[in-house]
Amino acid sequence: QVQLVESGGGLGQPGGSLRLSCAASGIAFSINAMGWYRQAPGKQREWVATIFSGGTRTYADSVKGRFTISRDNAKNTVYLQMNSLKPEDTAVYYCTANRHSVVHWGQGTQVTVSS
Repeated sequence: QVQLVESGGGLGQPGGSLRLSCAASGIAFSINAMGWYRQAPGKQREWVATIFSGGTRTYADSVKGRFTISRDNAKNTVYLQMNSLKPEDTAVYYCTANRHSVVHWGQGTQVTVSS
């Protein structure tokens, strides 16, 4: 049974930082591409970042230079370090695991950026 469990969401201040974690089980973590998506109220879900099994990272333009995705294969965990937060980063953030186009999703964690 595949499980992706996000944590680390909450309230962040504009210009501040938060770090999200996603612990995976039931998959061969090291060979999966791991990603983050987000969905703001009233908007479609959008891709945020991906880290491939070899370590290559890609980012949406809206977060490039502010967010960093990383992975710890020994802990089966992927992280999203979010710096210079903006109110428009407010969303539910979802972790994904992708192997040969089979995608698993976490349940999501709420991030709210507000003063």
